[in-house]
Amino acid sequence: MSGLNAEDLGLKRVANVYHNLSYDELFKHENANQEGRVATSGSMMIDTGKFTGRSPKDKYFVEQSPSKEHISWGDINKPVSAEIFDELYDDVIEYLSDKDIYVTDGFAGSSDKTQKSVRFITEFAWQSHFVKNMFIRPEAAQVDSFSPDFRVYNASHLSNAKWKEHGLNSEVFVIFNIEKNIAIIGGTQYAGEMKKGIFTMMNYWLPLQGILSMHCSANVGKDGDVALFFGLSGTGKTTLSTDAERELIGDDEHGWDDEGVFNFEGGCYAKTIDLSSASEPEIHAAIRRNALLENVVANADGEVDFSDVSKTQNTRVSYPIEHIDNHRASLQAGIPRNIIFLSCDAFGVLPPVSKLTKEQAMYYFLSGYTAKVAGTERGITEPVTAFSACFGEPFFPLHPTVCAQILGDKMEKHAVNAFLVNTGWVGGGYGVGKRMSIKGTRACINGILNGSINDPEFVSTPFFQLNIPTTLAGVDSNLLNPRNAWEDKASYDATAKKLAGLFVKNFKKYTDNDDGFDFTQAGPQL
Repeated sequence: MSGLNAEDLGLKRVANVYHNLSYDELFKHENANQEGRVATSGSMMIDTGKFTGRSPKDKYFVEQSPSKEHISWGDINKPVSAEIFDELYDDVIEYLSDKDIYVTDGFAGSSDKTQKSVRFITEFAWQSHFVKNMFIRPEAAQVDSFSPDFRVYNASHLSNAKWKEHGLNSEVFVIFNIEKNIAIIGGTQYAGEMKKGIFTMMNYWLPLQGILSMHCSANVGKDGDVALFFGLSGTGKTTLSTDAERELIGDDEHGWDDEGVFNFEGGCYAKTIDLSSASEPEIHAAIRRNALLENVVANADGEVDFSDVSKTQNTRVSYPIEHIDNHRASLQAGIPRNIIFLSCDAFGVLPPVSKLTKEQAMYYFLSGYTAKVAGTERGITEPVTAFSACFGEPFFPLHPTVCAQILGDKMEKHAVNAFLVNTGWVGGGYGVGKRMSIKGTRACINGILNGSINDPEFVSTPFFQLNIPTTLAGVDSNLLNPRNAWEDKASYDATAKKLAGLFVKNFKKYTDNDDGFDFTQAGPQL
């Protein structure tokens, strides 16, 4: 039980308040409340209802000064009035009052200079479990003096019946009031809204201080060489940065200041589709007591079938970073030596690995390309491009060029290397070629990290002007040049030209400025 009262929590009344429960206590509450069941691994399994992913069309910012002058408004960062926020905030407070609630305190950001303290107020023990996994847990000496910089009120079972009257997208709402340092969530149980919500706020606060915030994973080698892995969901950020030979700094969200790289989080959130101990041993081993599995399918005995996607393709597990044996205890390291952009190219056009100039790095960072394949979503019958600036545009309130400019300055100052790695298809597009094996992609990563990728001769690809090695240990040389890997060269040329045109079309929105920030010549040319 907690010493927090209603006034402390901003509620009208309180019933039982369970504050910063231990993992064992949360486990007991989850079982007693019948919120989930236990897998054979010892981890808790829960379902998130009809929403098994984020609801990006239901995310809003309160339109008010001074934040409205900084936010890049549009389809991603949508405004809502202070009056509508206040009305929904009152509904949330009334809804949570008189309930048994779970309060979890955590830190976002492992750098003391910019760390934010966040208090999460939720109605389920498993949601408290999730944020305990994902955020940096206060030390015992910090608990009593904890004062939140930001609060998240999660009323997941409260829907907005007046959403049409309010002019919103649906009954779901995820709203950020930057000036009041509050976020409210309603209508969705998906816990990733809390994780990505705080990431979004860090992406607002830090770049305004000249600090780069990044949707990337990071690890560090024995000699202190730091590598960053940028990529959209499903491209391999978590898998490829989890390496038995290198310490994991973090798997998803980081900052880069004058001292180096620092993790925003205290845990990992990995996709589990087709997970196996053979292909991803570290992640598989992390699924044990205190881990939290989402929307997986298990038999009556609790044995999980990670290949079963009958509930969702987006099955996931959250776990404290301590579950990865080879993790960086400080969650921080020095200046990056290598930056790796991951794209799952379902068209089979991009090479498995290519070395980028600084200008090309800016282009591909702003493009943030990957591709969805047939069968993963209703209505998709052929590969579909997905461009997401900074490899995470839904989470960046500021204009993408703000972060791109900071990245370019840091790359130039520290002579950082940049590479583009295709974790998707080779030898043909989806349905014709084959997907690059994890083993083959790891060989590309190893070549980058140990420097051997710089030894062979490089050649340039058509259309995309990418510099690719002619040989690389552990990778079939026939695959390194994507055109050579296709049996039908004319088909490759047509597909490459089509994809290049999509890049060119997408990038036009970043050339409508007067500051000379234009890297179109570094991208594909038709």
